[in-house]
Amino acid sequence: MGTVIFDISMSLDGYIAASGMTPEEGMGIGGEVLHDWAFRGGERDREVLERAGSKLGAVIGGRRTYDNSIKWWGADGPTGPARIPLFVVSHGTPDDVPADGVYTFVGDIHAALDAARAAAGDGDVGIMGGADIARQYLRAGLVDEVSIHLMPVLFGSGTPLFGDDDSLDEHVRLERTECICTDAATHLRFLVVK
Repeated sequence: MGTVIFDISMSLDGYIAASGMTPEEGMGIGGEVLHDWAFRGGERDREVLERAGSKLGAVIGGRRTYDNSIKWWGADGPTGPARIPLFVVSHGTPDDVPADGVYTFVGDIHAALDAARAAAGDGDVGIMGGADIARQYLRAGLVDEVSIHLMPVLFGSGTPLFGDDDSLDEHVRLERTECICTDAATHLRFLVVK
């Protein structure tokens, strides 16, 4: 069984999306800057991205992330031509799911993780946005590693990864296992101490 990794890009002030998030502006107004490291970064940024994808066997995401991203992802999902299965935690299935898509809609975080592990085999399971899904998995003690791509930008407002309104129930101890600094981002990787 692979590792369960929560992986996300974040502004220096703790936001995973800018304010003004809509289906047309899936990352908020100007929020796409959070992904610059993956698309415009240097060689070390590409190495971080390739390494993360090399062991990835399945992905879990939230319904809002799906709704705000499907027009860019299409049938292939967030991993593009790799077509890695995406399990969307949702109370229902939308009417407009692309034919032959990689998407499976699952009712809760535990069922999504079970299905993702089965699909991944020995591969890793990646948990992507949004913030609510991340907090649910961390609160339930189901995350093995946290990977944050810290971007040199301050949003001032938007969707915080961790906020006062939906905090964790208890401390989650982390052990830093990696810190890679590039011109585009600071890539931080932590082991969740259990």
